[in-house]
Amino acid sequence: MIYKIYIIVFFCFFSIKPTKDKAINSTTHEVVLHLAENKTLSKTEKKFSLIEENSTTVPSLESFEVAFEGYENLKSQNKLENSILTIIDFSLSSNQKRLWVIDMDSNEVLFHTLVAHGMNSGQEFATNFSNKSESHQSSLGFYLTAEIYTGKHGSSLKLDGIEKGVNDNARERAIVIHGADYVSETFARNNGRLGRSQGCPALPNNLTSKIISKIKNKSVLFIYHPSRKSGLVKGFVS
Repeated sequence: MIYKIYIIVFFCFFSIKPTKDKAINSTTHEVVLHLAENKTLSKTEKKFSLIEENSTTVPSLESFEVAFEGYENLKSQNKLENSILTIIDFSLSSNQKRLWVIDMDSNEVLFHTLVAHGMNSGQEFATNFSNKSESHQSSLGFYLTAEIYTGKHGSSLKLDGIEKGVNDNARERAIVIHGADYVSETFARNNGRLGRSQGCPALPNNLTSKIISKIKNKSVLFIYHPSRKSGLVKGFVS
């Protein structure tokens, strides 16, 4: 009889107690799943998620992955004095806004705008790229922003290409950031595509000075195209 009572009490105890534990276990399970999901995210994906949370627009994850790897590489080498990362995605139509200026400290996109490619790189889409003088083509890869000067396009920003054989002739070719009348939605609407430069990443006149003031003095500018997705962070100019 005593054994029967113990069995009943034991059964009742374990039949009732799990009601409370079930709620606790359910919450714990959700937390564990959340942590597990976050744990599987790479450093790049976590950074991208933060930027996405703080911004109304972001570049593609594919372009950001390569840009972020190069940014981190240069940062670890103490080559940066400005925490801004600018990404230009030349896989997109010139009629689309394909330049993003990102504050890597605040994880926020500061500017998202149109940008021109070189006249010999293509019509609406940029498909051909060169590091040669007088090619009038855009060059891909990583750049460090340099000094501001006033030229025929007004306030402009010099760029130092840091990938050997890819864009290291940028200074010699006078590849700079400058404003241009042909970089506007009106021009694109009237001509079926954006205007083109002699190889410079030209910007809308009304944003040029604002963007230059943010990205000047050794920040990273990265020009992406899927034809060179891999290996872009290697071969930096020393």
